[in-house]
Amino acid sequence: MTDTPEAGFSKRRDAILTELAAAANPPPVLVAVSKTQPDDALEEALAAGQRIFGENRAQEALSHWGARRERFPDLELHLIGALQSNKAEEAVRLCDVIQTLDRPKLADALAAAITKTGRTPRLLIQVNTGEEPQKAGVSPDGLPDLIAHARGKGLEISGLMCIPPVGEPAGPHFALLAKLARAHNLPILSMGMSADYALAARFGATHVRVGTALFGERT
Repeated sequence: MTDTPEAGFSKRRDAILTELAAAANPPPVLVAVSKTQPDDALEEALAAGQRIFGENRAQEALSHWGARRERFPDLELHLIGALQSNKAEEAVRLCDVIQTLDRPKLADALAAAITKTGRTPRLLIQVNTGEEPQKAGVSPDGLPDLIAHARGKGLEISGLMCIPPVGEPAGPHFALLAKLARAHNLPILSMGMSADYALAARFGATHVRVGTALFGERT
């Protein structure tokens, strides 16, 4: 993990990109987790050349990026937090990637929103690899049925996402997600955060979601 408080965003970003390049070829895409970050941190990230950001809630994503999209048309916004079905249209209108599809009802809502808006964000299914009852995500055993349901609604599923249980080694969860993606011929693997992004890269991550190690600890 790269987290040097004295370094600015640009230096931390460069160090992380170097680690990712050493861990995998090609390296995974760096998604900067910008949830709850203040405006000055977002501007620093943009000045450093970062254009791909992850947000937990569509409403906060809109407040962060709605106006900035006019200045930076190459922004790519990922929704990485749990999504309520009644917020599906809001997410579809704003986000380029939705990483947290995890149930049939949400698939239905996303399909309706895509039809209504004409926007087709890439969709990832969140897998609860640890089968934690308090955590969002479909169980590994339930994944085939959810993929079939989503495809039956006309949705194109691009990949999988996971958040390993806190306190457990992340490697087995990354390996499981990679195995599931291969089994279903899904090219995108979003896994790895501030503490384990290099490990995730070695297990085949195509995207890593990094917040603290990139923006620094809050003071």
